[in-house]
Formats: sequence, C-alpha cells, structure tokens
Amino acid sequence: MTSDDDQRTAERAKLRHHGDVDAAPGLVDFAVNVRLERPPAWLRDRLRVALDRLGAYPSAEADALARAAVAARHGRRPDEVLVLNGGAEGFALLPALRPRHAAVIHPSFTEPEVALVDAGVPVTRVPLDPADGYALRPDLVPADADLVVLGNPTNPTSVLHPAAAVRALARPGRVLVVDEAFADAVPGERGSLAGDADTPGLLVLRSLTKTWALPGLRAGYALGAPDLLARLAAPRPHWPVGTLVLEAVAACCSAAAVAEADAAARELSRHRDDFARALAELPGVAVHLPAAGPFLLLRVPGGDRVLAGLRARGIAVRRADTFPGLGVDHLRVAVRGPARNALLLDALRAELAVSDVAMEVFT
Repeated sequence: MTSDDDQRTAERAKLRHHGDVDAAPGLVDFAVNVRLERPPAWLRDRLRVALDRLGAYPSAEADALARAAVAARHGRRPDEVLVLNGGAEGFALLPALRPRHAAVIHPSFTEPEVALVDAGVPVTRVPLDPADGYALRPDLVPADADLVVLGNPTNPTSVLHPAAAVRALARPGRVLVVDEAFADAVPGERGSLAGDADTPGLLVLRSLTKTWALPGLRAGYALGAPDLLARLAAPRPHWPVGTLVLEAVAACCSAAAVAEADAAARELSRHRDDFARALAELPGVAVHLPAAGPFLLLRVPGGDRVLAGLRARGIAVRRADTFPGLGVDHLRVAVRGPARNALLLDALRAELAVSDVAMEVFT
C-alpha cells in the first residue's frame, strides 16, 4: 500500500467517525445528539402493539399510513414522501441519482461525502469561512455541480442558514439535498424547507432519531418530487422499511407528537443559550454563535488533550477534527438539562486549570 493509499484510508476513517464512538458506558454523554435516553412511554406503547404484526411482511397499507402522516405534517402529498431507515439511508442512496459532479458544503455531517466518494462520484468540498460565521455562500458552489449537499441546521457548527440562501443553490438540472436531521430541534422549525414543493430538484432528508430517541430503530424520511424519489429508491430491495419503523414514523408525525417536539425544542433552546453563556465564561473557550441546533461547537486550546482529560473525568464529548475544515482544538458538545450541563462545566473548568498548570511547568 502506498503512502497515498494510507492517507486516503486515514481520511475515510475520519469521515466515518461518529459521536457514538466517543461515548462509552459509564461516561456522561455529551457526544451523541439524542434528546432522551429512551423513547417516551406513548411511543414505546405504540411500538409494543406493533410487535404483534412482525409475523407478516411490512404492508403497503402501513407504508401508506406512514407517508400520509408525514405528508399531513409538512403540507405535502403522500407521493412526495419516501420513508427511510433513518436519514442516513438517504445519504447512502444518493449515488442512485447518478450525479456527475457533487458539491458538499463543509463543515457538515460527513456520511454524504463518504457515500458519494465510495461510489466513484467526483466530489468538491465547499468550505465555509469561520470568520464569516460559516455563512452560506451560494457563489462558492461550482456551477457545474449537479448535486449539492448541505445540512440545516448544520452539524457540527449549529448554524441555521436562511431558507432564501439555501433556495439560491437550486437550479435546473441540479439536485439540492438538505439534511434537516435537527430541524425539529429548532422552535417552529424556522428555516425548514420540508414543506417546499416548488423549488426544483429539492430533496429534504429528515430524521426522527434525535428527538425521539430512536437511533437503534433507524427512522426517517425523504421529501421531494415523486420522480426524484423514484430515482433515489431505485436500488432498494423489497420491503425496505420494517413494520416498527413505519409505525414510528406515523406516530412521530401526529399533531400531538409535533406539538411535543416543538415544546421540547423551545425548552432546549433556553438551555442551550444558558449553556453557551456559561461555557464562554471559561478561560480560553470560544463558543460558535449564533447556534440553532441541540449542540454547540467549541474551540479550546489543546482540544485533543482536553477531550482526553474530560474522558478521564467521566465526560464524553465529540471530537470535531473529523469534520473537514475543523481541527483538534474543536469539540462538539450536546446540550442537556441544566443539572447535567453543570457536570460538563465543572469538569471542563477543572481540566482547563490542570492544562494551564501543565503548560506553565512545560514553559
């Protein structure tokens, strides 16, 4: 294996890194952006009843009910909905669209780039400028890119791009993929394009994993024009989505669930703002603001050492140098409730004090 091969392997390993790797049993988890430790009781009850249907193949009726629930939730038609095994399945299916040149806006979730590169699709990274607040610049995207991917709000920066700026990326002959995995964590889902059936080539991917604590079930959906969804779904096998996923999608798109998610988003927004202020008061810690998602991007001197020190203190945070455009001093932290957030603040304060002493001894 050549050094170039080694470098490509190492780069791919970084892109495939996710927060669940940073978390571990026994650690207080700030690495994974899942709101709850398990699904709420009403959702578990719905899934428990659906267990009795596992003796039969997933039905067309169940798929239709799930798509109808999603469509009603976003003001779309059922044929503009494709139920997925989590939003990540949508990324894995992107090569089925046969793009000639893809552009991925970074820093952002890395699975779309991995799927496209593995399929041999030429990919251009479009880095956003931290000095400009990682603001979206449509003019930076290559004109010949027939597939453009971005997150909104973006993981890990927590930036929410204005809907008008996102729409400005659309053009005839281009598929515009918007990863809205965290859109339901934004009060009122401000900036979401999930209900936009008019922008040409728009494909919105949504996840139910984070808000409803379903990472072990994999539940999500895509929204787009029927012909675009048909192209995306072309490689899927028969019965691509299981009975429990269909039940979860229908349940989590009910009016009551949407209201519960919005109330949770408003509470989390308050916790995030308080958390951000407290983190910014720690010496040397820079918090990227404004933030719209259920997580914060930090820049901490000696971030790799701080990450290891926090782990030794029983705290897991997400390393962020695996996101293109970020370095070892970047860390991503999930937002929790005030009591749990205080645990990270205390541990980080203590770790920064130790780091300062060690630096003084070294110098």
